[in-house]
Amino acid sequence: MATVQARVLKGFRDYLPIADIPRQRVLRTISEVFESFGFAPLTTPALEYSEVLLGKYGEEGDKLLYRFEDNGGRDVALRYDLTVPLARVVAQHRDLEVPFRRYQIAPVWRAEKPGKGRFREFLQCDVDIVGEPSIRADAECLTVGLEVMQALGVPGVVARVNNRKILDGLLDGLGVEGRAQRHDLLRIVDKLPKIGREGVSKELSESLQLSAEAQERLFAFMALDLSDGLDAVLAYVGDSEQGRLGCEELKTLLMHLEGVGLGDKVEVDLSIARGLDYYTGTIYETFVLGHESYGSVMSGGRYDTLLGMFLKQSAPAVGISVGIDRLLSLLTEIGIIEGRAGSADVFAVLFDEESYGALQRAAQRLRAQGLKVEVSLKPAKLGKQFKYAEKKGYRWVMIAGAGDLEQDHIGLKDLESGQQVTLGLEEIAASVR
Repeated sequence: MATVQARVLKGFRDYLPIADIPRQRVLRTISEVFESFGFAPLTTPALEYSEVLLGKYGEEGDKLLYRFEDNGGRDVALRYDLTVPLARVVAQHRDLEVPFRRYQIAPVWRAEKPGKGRFREFLQCDVDIVGEPSIRADAECLTVGLEVMQALGVPGVVARVNNRKILDGLLDGLGVEGRAQRHDLLRIVDKLPKIGREGVSKELSESLQLSAEAQERLFAFMALDLSDGLDAVLAYVGDSEQGRLGCEELKTLLMHLEGVGLGDKVEVDLSIARGLDYYTGTIYETFVLGHESYGSVMSGGRYDTLLGMFLKQSAPAVGISVGIDRLLSLLTEIGIIEGRAGSADVFAVLFDEESYGALQRAAQRLRAQGLKVEVSLKPAKLGKQFKYAEKKGYRWVMIAGAGDLEQDHIGLKDLESGQQVTLGLEEIAASVR
């Protein structure tokens, strides 16, 4: 048999236990926060018919689809995000109770160039509300997203918000017409944090032939002083009905978030454009202050027309997506989470083969009290078993032979301090906690 080289595709990776254990804990926390707001889980297939996905992300997004013909001759593609599959689900299952509040945590695939915190296969954590047109739904999604950041202990979070209608009003004034040209302009503007004003200006000139005067007006708009509210924005977009409506919606969003108590974590940023083609109203991106180079760790917005691509009429929808891989990388770098290879709370050493049954029964009682316990499968020397526990990142080691278990005299060693105490089995759970 020929030897096969063990490797993974560029932009893909394995999650070994030392990385996946903290990752799974973070995902459980996110799910708990989502469900605490009444969002229910949804699972959709990894593969969709290509026609379901094409034309929803703009020309550049379509190029990043992993698209192929399957063995049955069907034109299929791996999902690019979780939003378009949601729209397909809502269009296909018309009896869903509205507003439909769902969350989904699942991998997506994009054939783009890998980079720091950017992969071709990555996990998205989304919450969406479908069927509710009020800005309260926009505020709800942003509120649950910021609650996720708080639950994970992410420091210095700020959500930067804008409204696509305001940008439409600006483009009206700049004379930028045509859906494709507008999308291309917004996609380029969305790169501002990455390539700066000079890079954006170069792309606007080369790709869209946007005049220097129009560019100057565009950059002046994005740099407006908003300390006195959104009146300055109206001076730019007030002649456009869409622009005026966008300002009203943004004011309402800020009012709701202030009422929730999140006013200090939200700021208006007129440069936020969100490159995807389907956004129609509120848009937001969330950054960790001091770590902006990581990019947005949570983003989203309102996409009221996306369902119209599957139905004869549009339906209101809004959502957010947590960039879990980027967030995990950041939280690891700043020391909020640490990798460990062990998933249990306690490691129980095994003195001899005869003790295994009694030790496992004791472990079962601890598990019934909510502790996770790994029982050693090999009666090796204590030093070797301690070394194994340390390598897996365990702090607590239970030391008891069959006789100790019968007398309810169990040693519990703290590998961090080196201290060891003798406890009864019922005391161990409280001591570990």
